[in-house]
Amino acid sequence: MSRLKSYQPPIRLRLTVWYVLFLGAILLLFSVYVYWQTQRNMIAQADHALELALAQTLINVDREGDRLTFKNLANNPDALRGIDDKFLIYLVAPDGTPWEQIGSDNHAPQPQKLPSGYHSQLADGESWRILSREVTVGGVVGHVQVLQELEAVRLALVSLQQQIGLAIPLALVLAGFGGFFLATRALNPINRITQTAQSITAEDLNRRIAYPGPRDEIGRLAQTFDGMLDRLQQAFDRERRFTGDAAHELRTPLAALKGRIGVTLSQPRDNEQYVATLQSMEEQVDRLSRLSNDLLFMARLDQGVLKGESEPIQVADLLGAVVDTIRPLAAAKSIRIIEQISATSTIVGDMDLLIRLFLNLLDNAVKYTPAEGEVRISASESNGQIHVAIADTGLGIAADHLPHLFERFYRVEKSRVRRLGQNGRGGVGLGLAIAHEITRSHGGSISVQSQPEHGSTFTVHLSGTKI
Repeated sequence: MSRLKSYQPPIRLRLTVWYVLFLGAILLLFSVYVYWQTQRNMIAQADHALELALAQTLINVDREGDRLTFKNLANNPDALRGIDDKFLIYLVAPDGTPWEQIGSDNHAPQPQKLPSGYHSQLADGESWRILSREVTVGGVVGHVQVLQELEAVRLALVSLQQQIGLAIPLALVLAGFGGFFLATRALNPINRITQTAQSITAEDLNRRIAYPGPRDEIGRLAQTFDGMLDRLQQAFDRERRFTGDAAHELRTPLAALKGRIGVTLSQPRDNEQYVATLQSMEEQVDRLSRLSNDLLFMARLDQGVLKGESEPIQVADLLGAVVDTIRPLAAAKSIRIIEQISATSTIVGDMDLLIRLFLNLLDNAVKYTPAEGEVRISASESNGQIHVAIADTGLGIAADHLPHLFERFYRVEKSRVRRLGQNGRGGVGLGLAIAHEITRSHGGSISVQSQPEHGSTFTVHLSGTKI
């Protein structure tokens, strides 16, 4: 019983059933209308014939004493030719007493008192149509009643009912087969989508629907599915690269630590050598610590758990605090930091994340700017947007690296670090990726312009609010 309750018929079967039911309702309503209209027209034709017969009869009514009679018929026997064999005619008194009758039928209604107008009556199971009209001749009032049997009308309507009763089921059966065939053909692309989706695994995301049909609802569904697969493949590829790069970055300092420890333990050392070894190991541990912290930060940022409550932050105060933090590092290299902050608006966002965003960019600028160089931070606003630009006079970046700068673990050639003598401050390729994700989480964007030997400019675009 539970299986029957949980059974869901295929969609093509449901579409066919709904189509047949809908068509059946339309055909039924149409048949009722056709039947009613046919009956109405046939009754109207019968009424018209009764009118003609009545008109011919009335001109033959005459007075005879205190009653009316068809006296003129004796002088003109052809007056009702063609009528008396189709109709039954009564001439009755106002109280329904019969005076005269033309034609006879044992199954016809008897003469009776009827008001003027059309009437329908059953007599011995047969249907009759009666037209009664009051007539006055020489002050004598009577009623002429013309009767016509509707057996022909009944038989025609019965035949119509039978034809409808046969035509509708036949039409529904044919429509059901046709609807099922068309629904199956229309849903074939969806079956192909289903089969393709079932064959796709995390290890093989290269397959696509590649729907060759028109850009209809199914075509758009297939394109949407292919687009989703593209995004999934990009996400999987990104995660694979991220995992591989993270493992590589972790393996390098761990291998260095293990090698240094092995060399140190290979023979006795004096205190100075042990101190030097421990200092070198401390640098590797610091690098591991920075890497693990950055990895954890990126993971939490991806999950959206780092972004706290948004608050209005004055641009000038935010950038001033960041510059004050980075200024000692710049002073150690005799690098000038120039502030050009003209924006008076506020940024609505997470203070801690925004500080980290601009600290990462300023730290990169100072790191890759030679001694005696210059780092310029400026903030302007236009059309409700805050534009914060951080420009340096450093080594610059080749054009082929620019599209990949914000990818995780992407690093420009190591010669940039070696040329600046920063053996201990080389990054792991997550700083700009973190900056990009923080900017994106605040609904903004980040761009870069750079030329080798001419420095770089990173610009953050965020929505601003007037103070």
